[in-house]
Amino acid sequence: MTTRIETLRDNLLAQFGDRIRSAVVELGELTLEVGSHDYHAIALALRDHPETPFEQLIDLCGLDLSAHATRSSGARYAVVAHLMSVAANLRLRLRAFVADDDFPVIASVNDVWPAANWFEREAFDLYGILFEGHGDLRRLLTDYGFVGHPFRKDFPISGHVEMRYDPDTKRVIYQPVTIAPREVTPRVVREGHYGDVGHG
Repeated sequence: MTTRIETLRDNLLAQFGDRIRSAVVELGELTLEVGSHDYHAIALALRDHPETPFEQLIDLCGLDLSAHATRSSGARYAVVAHLMSVAANLRLRLRAFVADDDFPVIASVNDVWPAANWFEREAFDLYGILFEGHGDLRRLLTDYGFVGHPFRKDFPISGHVEMRYDPDTKRVIYQPVTIAPREVTPRVVREGHYGDVGHG
């Protein structure tokens, strides 16, 4: 017996053909993988589909797959959009890998779903993925003078300066890190006969 999500997969494969690189149903969820050059056009078609319009963007995020064991496409960065069709009561995950690892650029879907505005700014801020056509792509979570993108796998874990608000000068200041580096070793304490058969 074919489920509704499998029917949706088959319909989308028939509609988009080879523009869909993969369509996987796993744990009751459908993930469509498309090329970055088809990402915007397919997003628009999904929103305007007559039978299953994905009119709502629930979430959009960036991914850095540089150290991921299942990295199959060769591309380091990906953008994932989670969509919902309120009319058809269906959900869909749309994933597109970004072609250039050194300068990741993909089309913005802010004109398709206005809710993408802050999500794309967050992905730009944390991963350095540029969304072409966004219009207001500014940092969202880090400081304006912040260097780098903290969710990239090669971002250094500890730095040399920290940022804090100084009430005397009434502004944000940078100062040397005040926390000494340390190594935390977990200690497990158990009773003498822990795990022995016959002991409670």
